[in-house]
Amino acid sequence: MSKEAQMLPVWFFVGVLLGIYGAIIFIVALINFHRPNHVALAQYHPDIFGGIILLVIGGLYTALFRPGRRKKE
Repeated sequence: MSKEAQMLPVWFFVGVLLGIYGAIIFIVALINFHRPNHVALAQYHPDIFGGIILLVIGGLYTALFRPGRRKKE
């Protein structure tokens, strides 16, 4: 019993959630890509870029705070 119980950082779960939300937004944006939309500035497809940004940020948080990653002390 020499190993200490380690808690999972909340930022790991934040990264997982951001990644899931980013994937959902990106997939829905790709499905609705060719449907006409009457929203201002819709021609720039902000949902695609928002989904990609959430996926990247979620991936970074998940990679940086993953369980089992050793801290330099």
